[in-house]
Amino acid sequence: MILSDNLSEALKTLKLLSADSTSDSVEGCLDCLLKALAHNNVETSGKIQEMGVLAMIPALLSAQNSCTPKVANIIAEVAKNEFMRSPCVEAGLIPPLVQLLNCKDQEILLQTGRALGNICYDSHEGRSAVDAAGGAQIVAEHIKSLAESTDPATGKLLTVFCGMLMNYSNDNDSLQAQLISMGVIPTLVRLLGVHSQNTALTEMCLIAFGNLAELESSKEQFASTNIAEELVRLFHKQVEHEKKEMIFEVLAPLAENDVIKLQLVDAGLVECLLEVVAQTVDSDREEDVAQLKTASDLMVLLLLGDESMQKLFEGGKGSVFQRVLSWVPSNNHQLQLAGALAIANFARNDGNCIHMVDTGIVQKLLELLDRHVEEGNVTVQHAALSALRNLAIPVVNKSKMLLAGVSDVVLKFLKSEMPPVQFKLLGTLRMLIDTQADAAEQLGTNSKLVERLVEWCEAKDHAGVMGESNRLLSALIRHSKSKNVVRTVIQGGGIKHLVTMATSEHMIMQNEALVALGLVAALDLDSTEKDFVSANLVQVLHKLLTDEHSAPEIKYNSMILICSVMGSEPLHKEVQSLAFIDVVSSLRSHENKTVAHQASLTEQRLTAQS
Repeated sequence: MILSDNLSEALKTLKLLSADSTSDSVEGCLDCLLKALAHNNVETSGKIQEMGVLAMIPALLSAQNSCTPKVANIIAEVAKNEFMRSPCVEAGLIPPLVQLLNCKDQEILLQTGRALGNICYDSHEGRSAVDAAGGAQIVAEHIKSLAESTDPATGKLLTVFCGMLMNYSNDNDSLQAQLISMGVIPTLVRLLGVHSQNTALTEMCLIAFGNLAELESSKEQFASTNIAEELVRLFHKQVEHEKKEMIFEVLAPLAENDVIKLQLVDAGLVECLLEVVAQTVDSDREEDVAQLKTASDLMVLLLLGDESMQKLFEGGKGSVFQRVLSWVPSNNHQLQLAGALAIANFARNDGNCIHMVDTGIVQKLLELLDRHVEEGNVTVQHAALSALRNLAIPVVNKSKMLLAGVSDVVLKFLKSEMPPVQFKLLGTLRMLIDTQADAAEQLGTNSKLVERLVEWCEAKDHAGVMGESNRLLSALIRHSKSKNVVRTVIQGGGIKHLVTMATSEHMIMQNEALVALGLVAALDLDSTEKDFVSANLVQVLHKLLTDEHSAPEIKYNSMILICSVMGSEPLHKEVQSLAFIDVVSSLRSHENKTVAHQASLTEQRLTAQS
């Protein structure tokens, strides 16, 4: 009760005193306020607001005397409460506080930094007012000039100033961009190097980096500093889980930049990550499981850069590459996933793919997939299929992978209901059969596969799966050139989807569809005649030929197909009724010589059969 009475008394006295009163009487009141705030901050702050004391403070701040640090301290304490931040701004405290940033007194700077930082915390009004008064610029300059000082008091001041900038810019892209353009990043990186022993300051820098690193414009600035070395050095020293997590949170957004990826690899981050994996792989502790995931995910991210990936591949002999391979047969799902994703990333150029297939990686991936057929882990399935798809791109790998039984294992996932797995499965099979006639025939006469493809061709909710199904259906016909495959596709109801595919917005898909349909017409027109009629093939071809946006190869393949269907009476009748001859003769003067030549041939064919 005494404290409460004293507080009321002090607040009344403070209101009566003017700024030029004797500093002793003002100081006594301020001490009483600080004591009350320490005892019960929320209640005291409420009273300060009730009695209108905030309105007096700008004058007290402007007087600048021995009481100034205490006044700033009171504001800092009061602004710890969310309900007090807007009133602080409305009372006009920001401009005089920002003015105080120009003085030399360390205690005033410290308390002013705290006050501004607390007013900015989660407060749009606070940030706007500091921005308008130019506070961030002055604080940034202070940090720059004090960065090299190792005096403990300076360390404390730097920590407060960094915290103030963080609160000022947190979750606000335009204010973060403003700090970046002020050149804050190189300064903060320097702080990390000079003050690596100062735990509070390094933590503050890390949180600031975490905020700023999300912005694309920051990456270039980070790349021009030695941030990679500093972070790796700091990481080496850490034993606490929380600290490692903080560093990880900065590393992840930074590692999205290819230049920084390479710098991190050069600085030895990979060795740190492998060590974390080794330490946490057998642990069930929640924090270890989280750290294993973060470290292995980061490893995969580093491999997304072409240069960093090649550096770690080292011609397939790299110790890092070997270690990552050993993750695939592991019993830990997270490591299996990271191992498969890493292989998919290493498999981004033909040389790497050929080397990996020759050294038996396919077998490892197939064994991994086999473990995940029943009730499997979808992310692992997806990653292993991604790796196989990439490995199947070089022509020399296709036959080797088919011999290794890749298509048989991949077909086990036909029953999957997960679109990402379906998408990769289709892509893998499509890559495998490219130029492989026997494999295309074998798969194309597999009625279960063809039925599933036809079903997926209607997966309107999953455009990727729908597109890949259409492309595989067409590829089975194009690469096998087999009547048996054509019959299987007709029986499975796939023709209408190929006709629809010819109207795709992607030229490559249109083309693949037209070539496949041309083969269907050439190999078995009688069996497919009904499907062609019901799918309006002739109208589709008419539209493609009259559309001025159709590419030359689309027009060329459409005319080839017209010639191929002339042997069917109902299709022939449709061709005549749509006056194709006029459309084709207008293409004889087409700027593309191949199209013009084909138009002449097609016109002759249509004339002869009219």
